[in-house]
Amino acid sequence: MRVCIVAEGCYPFVVGGVSSWIHSMIRLFPKTEFVILAIAANRSLRGKYAYELPENVSEVYELYLQDVDWSKKHRRRHRLNKEQYRALRSLILDQDVQWNILFDLFQKNDISLNDLLMGEDFLLAVTDCYNLKYSQLVFSDFLWTMRSIYLPLFITLQMELPKADLYHCVATGYAGVLGSMAKHIYGSRLLVSEHGIYTREREEELIKAKWVNGIYKNIWIDQFRKMSKLAYQESSLVTSLFEQARQLQIELGCPPEKTAVTPNGIRVENLQNIAKKQPEDEVKINIGAVLRVTPIKDVKTMIQAFAFAKAKEPRLKLWIMGPWDEDEEYAKECFELSETLGLSEDIEFTGRINIKDYLGRMDMTILTSVSEGQPLTILESYAAHKPVIATDVGNCHGLIYGESDDFGPAGMITHIMNVEEIAKAMVEMAQKKEMRLAMGENGYRRVMAKYRVEYMQKTYWEIYRDFANNMKLEWTEPPVVIPKEE
Repeated sequence: MRVCIVAEGCYPFVVGGVSSWIHSMIRLFPKTEFVILAIAANRSLRGKYAYELPENVSEVYELYLQDVDWSKKHRRRHRLNKEQYRALRSLILDQDVQWNILFDLFQKNDISLNDLLMGEDFLLAVTDCYNLKYSQLVFSDFLWTMRSIYLPLFITLQMELPKADLYHCVATGYAGVLGSMAKHIYGSRLLVSEHGIYTREREEELIKAKWVNGIYKNIWIDQFRKMSKLAYQESSLVTSLFEQARQLQIELGCPPEKTAVTPNGIRVENLQNIAKKQPEDEVKINIGAVLRVTPIKDVKTMIQAFAFAKAKEPRLKLWIMGPWDEDEEYAKECFELSETLGLSEDIEFTGRINIKDYLGRMDMTILTSVSEGQPLTILESYAAHKPVIATDVGNCHGLIYGESDDFGPAGMITHIMNVEEIAKAMVEMAQKKEMRLAMGENGYRRVMAKYRVEYMQKTYWEIYRDFANNMKLEWTEPPVVIPKEE
């Protein structure tokens, strides 16, 4: 069975939780051929991979959403027939969208996107949408917004797709559109695995965005919801990491019978027998933050909270461990904030590291994200017997307090962007050593009971096997054996 992993904004370009999950999945099934269809913002990322691709990855295809129209300028302009126009109109008005006609339109015709977006067909469809829903807006602004919304989607619809038996989309959105289109063209199957709920994540980003205002935020949100609905409809199975996320998928239009919860998993043994605290650490209480220095991780709030905590507990030291090249401007602002608060000697920005070299030196870890799914960094902390302070996003509450066990709390939850709460949690965790150690053991028992990589591997072994059987394809990966706990 040939599996095409479709990923947007992560693997193999960017290090992070979703990328690590994809890399792990490919390596868990070494006898399976994988193809990567990677969606990136633009060609500046072309071929710049943050991972060494496993040997069972045979090809990588790249799609750039902010690309240009490479069509030949001398070609004749393509006018839509009645069926094609009705499909375009159904898309723009979001009325029983005729996706299959659109797939054929963009895949079987050499269409100039410039001509289409600037042409009469698109203008008429947008005018209908304007008159029905948005006549209070300035039409010229509305028209240009619609062009900017549909350009990346049309670029996606023109993508030359690799052929595979199963398309495994690690998000809905543009990835889901590609998977749905591949299903239509090749008669393949579609599997969607969401780590965060794509529509909600885009909604949160747009609400905070400064580049789009007013009702235009809603128009963009509707576009992402529309694409996600397509993926939910066309998939055979839609997985999520925890129950609350599954309920959100259903709320957003995914048929309940297609949904399944498949928790993350980590190699616990990789974090056994790691280096402990160094002599220079003995007088410190180390807080570790394993993350990408980006706005979604809200590192600034972490630094501000640490400043208040440090004033009450001088032994504290913060280690921010992870790359800062994804958003260099934001990283620079974090460095400057640290200096302004007089914390240069108390905050260590390590850059990209091997977590095994540092995690054992920590007394606790922290995550102040404004959005998460089921963070691997929390599971890794538990594997190293470390408690966690985390904001109440994604599955953090369930990971820390438990969902189906009585192991007890494995850390503390705070509200997002709440400097006072986060600082208070740092101080309390630092000053109550027995509590801190007990929480670390609770976390270890929790990760061993539910979040080992073997459990995840077994779940996806069964999912892939069922797809292979349904398509009458050979599935040669050996059954997964769950080792006994030591």
